[in-house]
Amino acid sequence: MPLMKTSNPALGENTYRDAGQIHYGGMGSTIDATARMTLSGTVNKTAILLLCAVATAVYTWNQFMQTHDPASVAGLLTLGGIGGLVVAFVTIFKKEWAPVTAPIYALLEGLVLGGISAVFNMRYPGVAMEAVGLTFGTLFALLLAYKAGLIKVTRTFALGVFAATGGIMLFYFAEMILGFFHINFTSINGAGPVGILFSLFVVAIAALNLVLDFNFVEQGVAYGAPKYMEWYSAFGIMVTLVWLYLEMLRLLSKLNSRQ
Repeated sequence: MPLMKTSNPALGENTYRDAGQIHYGGMGSTIDATARMTLSGTVNKTAILLLCAVATAVYTWNQFMQTHDPASVAGLLTLGGIGGLVVAFVTIFKKEWAPVTAPIYALLEGLVLGGISAVFNMRYPGVAMEAVGLTFGTLFALLLAYKAGLIKVTRTFALGVFAATGGIMLFYFAEMILGFFHINFTSINGAGPVGILFSLFVVAIAALNLVLDFNFVEQGVAYGAPKYMEWYSAFGIMVTLVWLYLEMLRLLSKLNSRQ
C-alpha cells in the first residue's frame, strides 16, 4: 500500500519507511515481531500522552482559578507554548527520541491548553468542557466511521485535506505578520456569519486530519515500523487533537458571544 500525503507535519509521506530503514538498516531486513509497532501499542501511548496533557492542564487551570488573573499563568503559557514548539521540532527530526520527547511535548501543551481554557471559560462558563466533549466526540465518531469503511482515504481525499490545511496555516501566518502592522481580519475573527463559517471550515479540516492520522498509523503497522514509532505516531495524533480542540474552543466562543 503506497503511503499518502498527510498535512500533519509529524506524519510525513515517508515517515514509517524512513524509520524502518534507519532502525533496521534496509528494506529487506528481518524484523522481530516484538520490535514492531502495533495498533494497540499506539492506542496505549496516545492515552498516556492525553493523561500527561490533562495533568498539566488541570494544574494551570487551578492556578488561574485561584486569582482569575491571566498574568498569573502567563509564565506557564509562555513555557508551554515555546517549549512545546521546540520539543515538537526535536521530535519530528529525531523520531527515535519520541519515547522521551512525546510525553514532554504533551506535558508542555497541557500547560497551554489549561491556561487558555480557563481564560475562555471565565468569559463563557462551560465552554471548555463543551470543547473537550466535542473534540473527543469527533475523535471517536471519525475513528468508528474510518474503521467501518464509511470514510475512504484516497489520494484525492488526502491531497484535498493537505491543500486546505496548508491554506489555513498560510492564512494564520499572514494574519500574525499583518497584525504587527495593525491589519486585522475583523469579519473572520468576529462572531458574524463569515467568522462562524470560517471556524466551522477550520474545525472540519482539523477533524479530517485525524482521518489521515488514522490511515498513517494503520500503514505504519502494516509496514512493520520500529517500536518507538508507537510513541511518534501518538505524538502526531496529539498534534492534531491540540489543533482541533483549540479550534473547537474558538468556534464555541464565537457562538456564545452571539447570545
